[in-house]
Amino acid sequence: MKIPQLLSLLALFLLPLTISHSPLVAAQEDGFETIFDGQSLKNWDGNPKFWRVEEGTLTGQTTAENPTPGNTFIIWRGGDVQDFELQLEYKIINGNSGIQYRSFEVEPEKEKWVVGGYQGDFEAGDTYSGILYGERFRGILANRGQKTELVRNDGKFDVNVIQTLGNSKEIQTKIKKEDWNRYSISAKGFHFVHKINDVVTADCTDNDSQERREKGIIALQLHAGPAMKVQFRNIRLKKLKSEPATESKTQAVDSQTKKKVVFIAGRPSHGYGSHEHYAGCKLLANSLAVAMPNFDVSVIRNGWPEEGMATLNDADAVIVYCDGGGGHVLNPHIQEFDALMKKGAGLVCIHYGVETPKGATGDAFLKWMGGYFETDWSVNPHWDAEFTTFPEHPISQGVKPFKINDEWYFHMRFSDNMEGVTPILSAHPPQDTMRRTDGPHSGNQAVRTAMANHEIQHVAWAFQREDSGRGFGFTGGHFHWNWGDENFRKVVLNAIVWAAHGEVPQNGVTTENPTRQILEQNQDEPTPNK
Repeated sequence: MKIPQLLSLLALFLLPLTISHSPLVAAQEDGFETIFDGQSLKNWDGNPKFWRVEEGTLTGQTTAENPTPGNTFIIWRGGDVQDFELQLEYKIINGNSGIQYRSFEVEPEKEKWVVGGYQGDFEAGDTYSGILYGERFRGILANRGQKTELVRNDGKFDVNVIQTLGNSKEIQTKIKKEDWNRYSISAKGFHFVHKINDVVTADCTDNDSQERREKGIIALQLHAGPAMKVQFRNIRLKKLKSEPATESKTQAVDSQTKKKVVFIAGRPSHGYGSHEHYAGCKLLANSLAVAMPNFDVSVIRNGWPEEGMATLNDADAVIVYCDGGGGHVLNPHIQEFDALMKKGAGLVCIHYGVETPKGATGDAFLKWMGGYFETDWSVNPHWDAEFTTFPEHPISQGVKPFKINDEWYFHMRFSDNMEGVTPILSAHPPQDTMRRTDGPHSGNQAVRTAMANHEIQHVAWAFQREDSGRGFGFTGGHFHWNWGDENFRKVVLNAIVWAAHGEVPQNGVTTENPTRQILEQNQDEPTPNK
């Protein structure tokens, strides 16, 4: 056989192999569709002053002589997209850009190519690449390195940071400057995940049913401002079978094991960083939701719920973190709340929330959680409490010895003979806790005698009621920053699970320690100028 004939035969033999490895066929085989052909703007609609095809890339560019007065977009006209995975490569020189998804044209009849909605952000700088931004749509929804939940409380939109995924500066080191990077976005239900170069940069669940979007367009951004250039290539889309809009991970949990927990956060109290009822409740609620997916967790802000007992009637446990004494949120509702307690619901009271006046309310607290702060009997000094041993109890699981300064109340009024009460956190207060003169909260003869006798003091306790209900009192929680301590936080999270008749994990309810940024979320007052 002559060589030309041999080469022709060989070419025919190799042709199927070559075709099977083409990008188009590979995209079809893994379920992805290539939505930019690298040669034309077919199915793409943008201002021709700024967008073009250049060397196989979809390119957007502004110059000093040809600026865009506002953010402008090139829109993929392949139709609205619901659940999907999107993969592409991008390169940016100067400026800021982004990938719009489940988005909408703002006012196309007035101004073309203006888009709002979810955006996978990226830039030439060092801060925003990978975040989830809401273009004309609620602002930043997840900063880089954050796992967030979007909610609406009392009509107000909130971004709850529930976990740290990584250090933002460290993630930035994985992103190439003025070079090609891989960007992927997945949208499944209302759960969105962004990745750059296979590193997760943002993870968000949108539970804001008022504004979240189930589907919408895909578009690419060219940002207003200094001259810039952005390029895209290998743009691939995989449409997924959409789950029902109401489906969520927590709803998929067996309803027989699902627990409903309601936090009641009192009104603002002591100022920034102290008695942060709402911020503390949100942090604990978010931690619980992450660690215990079978718990349905909600937070009521500013005291008693507007719908009253209708909000609480089917709760497995209620957590109350509020100012106490005569202004305790439960005081006006003792009788109706007692009906819930008789059903076996749990009650957890935190810090000032353990204090109520003697008499009808004090008696109710004794019945519900076995103890409370009684004026002219209990005291409220600030001191370093050191906890070295713990009882055999589910609330103690995974808790290690720790020492922390707080306004630890002690010499509590407990049920007779401590019936049903199990002390969880106990310590010996130093003598300087008695330096104040006697008063309703500062000292009395009974507590001074107990201190002189070196009696150990119980500052957190569990209570098993005869009606099978459970209670827990925790006197710490004056300083908001203490929730950043793993053991301090774990005691309360364990107690909430136990009070709701849930199963406390063997190592306790374990959650990632919140960063200072997370601790500063949801506070009643803005962060003071540093």
